[in-house]
Amino acid sequence: MNIFQENSNIFKLLSEAVSEGIIVVNDKRIIVGSNNAAHEIFGYEQGELVGKPLHILIPQKYHVDHKTHVKVFLENREKRPMGEGNDLFGVRKNGEEFHLQVGLNPFEIYGETYVMALVMDITNRKEIEQSHLLQREALQSANNGIIITDALQEDNPIIYYNKAFQSLTGYTEEEILGKNCRFLQGTDTDKTSINDIRNAIKKGKNCQATIRNYKKDGTLFWNDLYITPIEKNGLVTHFIGIQNDVTERVNTEQERSHWGRIFNESLNEIFVFDADSLKFINMNKGAQKNIGYTLEELIELTPVDLKPQYTEVQFRKALLPLLKGNKEKIGFETLHQRKDGTTYPVEVHLQLSHFGNKQVFLAMILDITDRKDYTAALEKIVVKRTKELNNTVNQLKEEAKKRKLAEKKTKESLRKEIELNELKTKFLSLVSHEFKTPLSGILTSTSLIAKYPNAEHQEKLNKHLSTIKSKVKYLDNILTDFLSVERLESGKVSYKFTQFPLSKLINEVVYDANMLLKSGQNIRYPKDIDDVLVEFDEKILELALSNLMNNAIKYSPENTEITIQVTHQKDRITIEVIDQGIGIPEKEQKFIFNRYYRAKNALLNQGTGIGLSIAKQHLENLGGLVTFTSIENQGTTFNLQIPQTKEP
Repeated sequence: MNIFQENSNIFKLLSEAVSEGIIVVNDKRIIVGSNNAAHEIFGYEQGELVGKPLHILIPQKYHVDHKTHVKVFLENREKRPMGEGNDLFGVRKNGEEFHLQVGLNPFEIYGETYVMALVMDITNRKEIEQSHLLQREALQSANNGIIITDALQEDNPIIYYNKAFQSLTGYTEEEILGKNCRFLQGTDTDKTSINDIRNAIKKGKNCQATIRNYKKDGTLFWNDLYITPIEKNGLVTHFIGIQNDVTERVNTEQERSHWGRIFNESLNEIFVFDADSLKFINMNKGAQKNIGYTLEELIELTPVDLKPQYTEVQFRKALLPLLKGNKEKIGFETLHQRKDGTTYPVEVHLQLSHFGNKQVFLAMILDITDRKDYTAALEKIVVKRTKELNNTVNQLKEEAKKRKLAEKKTKESLRKEIELNELKTKFLSLVSHEFKTPLSGILTSTSLIAKYPNAEHQEKLNKHLSTIKSKVKYLDNILTDFLSVERLESGKVSYKFTQFPLSKLINEVVYDANMLLKSGQNIRYPKDIDDVLVEFDEKILELALSNLMNNAIKYSPENTEITIQVTHQKDRITIEVIDQGIGIPEKEQKFIFNRYYRAKNALLNQGTGIGLSIAKQHLENLGGLVTFTSIENQGTTFNLQIPQTKEP
């Protein structure tokens, strides 16, 4: 009994942390320890039970049988419930008998045997058995893993662990007892946290750390570890470690941090403001940088303070369709005013959302200064060209009789100028439509991402991230096409011939095309091309083939096949892209390579009408050729031919 009392600090710390009564007896069935819960269950004062025989807590009629059971139990020394399958009864100090549940746990301290009994008063269990079962299961699931280490032994070995610890880690008793708990660590465990724990243990101090640990099966879990030293006469004798599996919490925090970085690192301005007061609640760093205000300054302002073209009444009127549910989102162009007073044109996209229990607006702001500048520059060019044309026409009128050849040239110039104006008008309309649609898709997906903060929504998050990636890829392709047009018109194109494997290029094109496939679509890869080497401009060939593949996917229905065939001839390589799509009407086939031209049956699909024109011009500049055959509603085959050796 003296040995157990010497370690009573450990017993008290653990026993008072649980709601069950704890009775500890020695091998002579003398009570050597009890907690407050046990005193309350049996009706004794604190400390009154220690030194008393155990049978004072057992009804008289069970004394003989109990003595026999104790003898057998001490011989077997196994952890088990007492009286399993039978009703157990205890007796309080006032003589009242009551139902109880007892769990027996034998253990040794310094060579002496003890039994720890966990006692529960279950008098009302018959009436509320199902409810009690649920509560007990909930308590079991909420139990933390607990270990005790011996600070007086070398390497601080574990001398005790609970069931929750074993369940959490998956290790056996032989693998736990006598070992330092570093067996839970991996090579990627944070060294700083480990050093903090070691320093605290070395100094005999409390500490807490959240570290990466691994179960026996290799599964990573985040362990929120609390370590408490136990002292005796100023000497730390033991450490208690309480383990909490906080993997889900850490993963959630990391996921929130990830989306927070996306929000803050976006180059566009993103604002969140209250639907009632219009006061800003939050905004990303891109907004703070562009507008010139700090976060502290902006939360005192409203969107009206940044929009000189709007009064509060006008702005609230613009928000009504969202508040009334008539529209899911609205967009408009206006001016933004920076802190320094300068203004710049913006495109505003607004959507109603919720923040906690209140309605908020999510605003994505696009700085369209470059777009406006480009439009203004185009208008100036049109004015300038028109003026030049008028001057030319006036001069030609005066010399009409003498210069019939000049008249013909003037008419041709006029025709080209009109065509140029029409192309520019068509270009501006195309840019507005083709950019606005994917940008709206990106905005919608970005907004929806914020509604799925938990790990179980990963599939939905991946779907929206895929949408954003697809829209960005689409915008990148459009910009690439526009840049190609500009270079071709200005004569600034330079080609670079290299030798490369054809299979490498086709692999890259097919990889990108797979991201665009509709449901049920698949791509049939060409055969026997691993050894085919091509000497050509690799980027131009990739551009042309990507354009043909993207068109085949875009204009083919679901559950169809796109086939790539390669024919290797002596002086040429022919690549065919065959689809089962909508085809090209026969009357329109002669226009298909005209810049900005789109067949009538393709107008419902997104597109610029410049991809085929660019591909054809590049290929012909390099001695190549692109042709096609098509039957409406059956499919199209594009034939791309490139010389086997570099053109002289």
